Formats: sequence, C-alpha cells, structure tokens
Amino acid sequence: MTAMRILVVEDEKKVASFIRKGLQQEGYAADAVHDGEEAIHNAISFDYDLVVLDLMLPKRSGLEVLPEIRRRKPKLPVLVLTAKGSLEDKVAGLDAGADDYLAKPFAFAELSARIRALLRRGKQQSTRLQLADLEMDTATHEVRRAGQIIDLKQKEYALLEFLLRHAHRSVTRTMIVEHVWDIHFDSVSNVVDVHINSLRNKIDRDFDLPLIHTIRGVGYMLTDRSA
Repeated sequence: MTAMRILVVEDEKKVASFIRKGLQQEGYAADAVHDGEEAIHNAISFDYDLVVLDLMLPKRSGLEVLPEIRRRKPKLPVLVLTAKGSLEDKVAGLDAGADDYLAKPFAFAELSARIRALLRRGKQQSTRLQLADLEMDTATHEVRRAGQIIDLKQKEYALLEFLLRHAHRSVTRTMIVEHVWDIHFDSVSNVVDVHINSLRNKIDRDFDLPLIHTIRGVGYMLTDRSA
C-alpha cells in the first residue's frame, strides 16, 4: 500500500523537521518546504494527499498560496498551522480555502488527529482510478484490465497507482523514485526500469493496446493516446 504523502510548508526549519519526522513515524511520507513559492510549485507539481501550511512565509504568504492550490487542485486538503490564531485570522484562512485551521503552539497529537480526519473525509470520494480498460480500486487494491484481475506486488501496485494519478503526463525516474520509494534518486540505480518492465509484462503483454510508454530522455507515461 502506498503511504499517504503530506507536504509540510513551514519557514522555521526546526518546526518543519519536527512535524515531518512525527508524520513519518506515523507511517506517512512527508516532504518539507520553507517558502510560499516552493509550496505552490510542489503542491501543484506532485501528488500529495494533504498540505500542512503555515501562513507567515517568505516570498509568498500562506494566504497567497491557498488560492493557487484551490485553483489548480480544488480537492487537495489543506490544514493551516500558524501562530496567527485570532478569530479574524481563522476566518481569513478558511475563506481563502483552508479545510481546517490549527493555531500554534499546538500538540502534535491534535495535529495528527486533524490530519486523519481530513484524510478520512477525502477517502469518501471515489476510490476508482481508470484509464481505458485498466481499472484500479484504491480501497480494495484490486486491479483489472478488460475485466481480468491483474496480480501485482506491493511496489508494482504503488508504481501503477502513481502512473494512473499522472495519466497522460510524462513522469521522470526521479519523480517515481521519490514518490513510490520515498528516497532520493540514485542515478546509477535501475530500480525504476526493472519495475516498469515487470509492470509492462502484467499490464500490457497480453493486450493489443499498450498503456505504458517510454518517453525518450524524460521517463515514462501511462496513456491510451499516442505518446
């Protein structure tokens, strides 16, 4: 099962590290960035399940970041975590698009509980991912192509889920490694190519329409169109 991935946006690096490590100990994959421009770039470019967002950030404030996330990814949950705890600040944050608002200082247990609540709310949405005749149910982890059940190993499933969530878009080996394996990219590693080949043997080999395409000089794309 793929770990839920959370983006922590916090300019105080010690606080960001504390939150990120706490989330990792609870089984999440967590990344941390420290200014508003990085927040917008990462939230839009990568596949996160939730964002923990400070409001007082360099370059772009949290109140500038929120509308950008809402415009590009309206269903991505955002929990504001900030020292600005007045009623007016909370109203402004919620009106800008936050799903929840927690003031500092905070107890990590409460932050964790609020994250779980937001993620549960998100899971009430459709659990079905589909491209052409390829279907994945992220609740049951069942994968079918043309109605035929495809048996996948854990990392093959995680890789396919990542590709489905980025269907019709090219993804680099670096993106795959960092989001499926949660490690930094090793340029001499062929782990991605090995798992792509394994996935191709199960997803494409017995079907007329190939879905997994190699994009020369870039990486891979899952698509039923001409890549």
